Amino acid sequence: MARILLGVSGGIAAYKAVELARLATRAGHGVRVLMTPTATRFVGAASFEGIVGAPVLVDEFERDPARGAFPGDEPPAHDPIGHLEVAANADAYLVAPASANTIAKLAAGICDSMLTTAFLACTAPRAVAPAMNDRMYEDEATRGNLRVLGERGVRVIEPESGPLASRGEHGVGRLPEPERLLAEVEAMLPAAPGPWDGMRVLVTAGGTREPIDAVRYVGNRSSGRMGVALAARAARRGAEVTLIAANVALPAPRGVRRIDVGTAGELAEAVRREFPNAHLLLMAAAVADFRPARAERRKIAREESRELEIRLEPTDDVLAGVAAERRGDQILIGFAAEHGGDAIARAREKLDRKGVDAIVVNDVSRGEIGFDSDQNEVVVIDTEGEHHVPLGSKEEVADAILDRVRALRAYT
Repeated sequence: MARILLGVSGGIAAYKAVELARLATRAGHGVRVLMTPTATRFVGAASFEGIVGAPVLVDEFERDPARGAFPGDEPPAHDPIGHLEVAANADAYLVAPASANTIAKLAAGICDSMLTTAFLACTAPRAVAPAMNDRMYEDEATRGNLRVLGERGVRVIEPESGPLASRGEHGVGRLPEPERLLAEVEAMLPAAPGPWDGMRVLVTAGGTREPIDAVRYVGNRSSGRMGVALAARAARRGAEVTLIAANVALPAPRGVRRIDVGTAGELAEAVRREFPNAHLLLMAAAVADFRPARAERRKIAREESRELEIRLEPTDDVLAGVAAERRGDQILIGFAAEHGGDAIARAREKLDRKGVDAIVVNDVSRGEIGFDSDQNEVVVIDTEGEHHVPLGSKEEVADAILDRVRALRAYT
């Protein structure tokens, strides 16, 4: 994997850099961290050192005990100049958070810390992720400095809008979440062969909405997080991924083709159109089992009737339909969000009835892994038995599911 140099400047958002370092390390990357003196007032160097397994450097005259090597690499026999060696070994350099002060220094070429000196010496792809108060971000001095960096080929990862550090303030200036930052860094890296190169993966995500009238619908609470995580992790393995997103507000992972749908019928049409070209279908979307038999084109007024009766009719079973027509080289994975009871028995019955290779089941009655949660815990059921995936982030669970797919068909 890659050698990622992470620069951390002063700001409350520095705590997100710790999680970014953890995610990058878990993904197999070697990470070295450089901090400005001000950054150490927000988060300790020891936190990074414990996660990445390498010393953190702050001062440009500080000796690097690792002699510029990244975790997993053999350090050189000599004792090189620290800021030059660590920059020369990096495959990418991200400054996150990048404060207004640090951005100004980088634009001017000022070298007064290990972070700024190594940035000037680094010839690998570089990026900055600004994080600050919205007024500081919108000031023409900051905007001008970011334009200068962009003109020099530095990737500028735009901040997000939302609550800011100052109590009661809201605006643009939030550091993006670590998952997005890692995806941005990985997109800067040269393409490398992946274990799933040449594999075409189709993923469905989110929840369908079946209209009652012009404004109301029958739906569910699925956010699409699990499906998006599966798409991202499959793409990271080198697969060509298409995501069919049913009412998903989350952005599609970088490099993933996205098709937006609303209803079960639209999702079924998209799956039938895309499935013949896929090697693997991950049916993670929560597709409505029933829809109103008749949808009003207008809004039904409350005053029209004291009671409203809605007759429901079943929707098509999308997964069973494509399973009946699949080729021998296609893998189908179904998902079952159960609510208490004997979820495993119900999932095993679905496995037999739908004719798929595996069913991934989770119990959404549990609040910590229910709809819109960042975590999940599942059981993958296939003909070989039951495979428990313990509680973890949806990205970690996605990796475990994809590992099981590899076992099913021995994809490498």
